[in-house]
Amino acid sequence: MDPSVEPIRGLDLGVAHSKLLLRTVSDVRSNAELQHAGVADGETKKMNMCQAVNDAMRTVLATDETSVVFGEDVAFGGVFRCSVGLAEEFGRERIFNTPLTEQGIAGFGIGLAAMGHTAIAEIQFADYIFPAFDQIVNEAAKYRYRSGNEFDVGGLTIRTPCSAVGHGGHYHSQSPEAFFAHVPGLKVVMPRSAVQAKGLLLSAIRDKNPVVFFEPKILYRSAVEQVPVDDYELPLGKAEVLKPGKDVTVVGYGSQMYALENAVQMIERDMPGVSCELIDLRTILPYDIDTVMESVNKTGRLVVAHEAPRTQGFAAELAAEVQERCFLRLESPVQRVCGLFVPHPLVFERMYMPCAVRVYEAIKNSLSY
Repeated sequence: MDPSVEPIRGLDLGVAHSKLLLRTVSDVRSNAELQHAGVADGETKKMNMCQAVNDAMRTVLATDETSVVFGEDVAFGGVFRCSVGLAEEFGRERIFNTPLTEQGIAGFGIGLAAMGHTAIAEIQFADYIFPAFDQIVNEAAKYRYRSGNEFDVGGLTIRTPCSAVGHGGHYHSQSPEAFFAHVPGLKVVMPRSAVQAKGLLLSAIRDKNPVVFFEPKILYRSAVEQVPVDDYELPLGKAEVLKPGKDVTVVGYGSQMYALENAVQMIERDMPGVSCELIDLRTILPYDIDTVMESVNKTGRLVVAHEAPRTQGFAAELAAEVQERCFLRLESPVQRVCGLFVPHPLVFERMYMPCAVRVYEAIKNSLSY
């Protein structure tokens, strides 16, 4: 059995048992961010993350006549069915397939956005975004800067499914967010759930900067919530404190949040009196260092986790920034729990993944330092 979902000493693990999800209407009603967005008291609908992404794009297509959706196979719904029904509803002039060329998809999106359109491009798997790297990094990210703010491609959003599913191997499991987090001019986002995906994607599409929006594909069907039907946006560049605590700060994003949640549950069960503060970063660029810093100054400890390899991973940036800003408050070295520095394996994926047990050991090491 997969160790990421196996009950460990009576504890049910995984997304199916997560307390982070807004499963009921009352959960939505009491959510502070949705209250602030003005949709907490409105109608909700049960959606998985795939449906929430679809709903966000449908909302934009209905309210912005310049918006178009394009990519490999999106006209019939895409391989993960995130765009299903959109071509029939809005026409094949606005939702259309492209040739199998990621560089061409990105370049076409840059051209559309430069002419004032809202361009929503899909790269079918994040693993195949690298042929488009030059267009995204050298053109989209620098377009505003090189023109002295006379022109921009702020209407460009690139969606792409990322991260592991348990059987994807080295070409369908990667998390390449750190490559783009190094690039001024871009924004980089990764949601953890359906409610988050809809609100963050609407913000990303409407943001006046090009955005790379990573969608953990293992959550497409597994993360199910009551999602507000109305149009709403969640803030980019703002982390969310999911659980307050006083002894250690635990930070992640995307599908990794559920491994972190389980590790926190095990620590607090096995170490009475200890409480962990759990933070979802949500936006990798620009990231919310202030929220993390405030937490670390309180707890004195930090554990960061992500699926991408440890070497040069985004956790290293966060660790360095916290060390620089919170050095005198740290009670132990920053702990990083990440993927191994190997191509993403197939049969050995369980050994590669930063699962709840590995995070548990890192938290314990930090607390006992």
